[in-house]
Amino acid sequence: MPKNKSHQESPEIEAGRRLKSRGKTVATAESCTGGYIAHLLTSVAGSSDYFKGGVVAYSNRVKEQLLGVDPAAIRTEGAVSETVVRQMAEGARKRLDTDYAVSVSGIAGPSGGTPEKPVGTVWISVAGPERTIARKYLFSAVREQNIVCSARKALELLQEELE
Repeated sequence: MPKNKSHQESPEIEAGRRLKSRGKTVATAESCTGGYIAHLLTSVAGSSDYFKGGVVAYSNRVKEQLLGVDPAAIRTEGAVSETVVRQMAEGARKRLDTDYAVSVSGIAGPSGGTPEKPVGTVWISVAGPERTIARKYLFSAVREQNIVCSARKALELLQEELE
């Protein structure tokens, strides 16, 4: 029996295939990954059919001004929180006029962590036409690994929402 092709493909290829086959579009709103999710999506030939663009919102001010994140949420919960990452995804979806948006905010490291939010803490959200989901992850203390793991998990979460 042949293996399922989707289990052999990278998350960016599989997410792109699902978006394209459904005629859906996606945008990104990235903080700790610095545009790496958008880079992965656009590394696939034909991605212009489904990827509209992204915002690298590294500063809180950009999160507020470009994505519409509530400043009070950042003050009370922090930029690395479920509320903020949901608002980032919803803001990107609305402002870039897409069917889906993926957002990520986290503490890539090696510094910046706290006992409550250690280095490697990452929130990822996907906003779609019917709902917005968010999940918290704890990756390593190594910056490069956190960026790659965050981007891949974000694309896997998008795939789940496209099922």
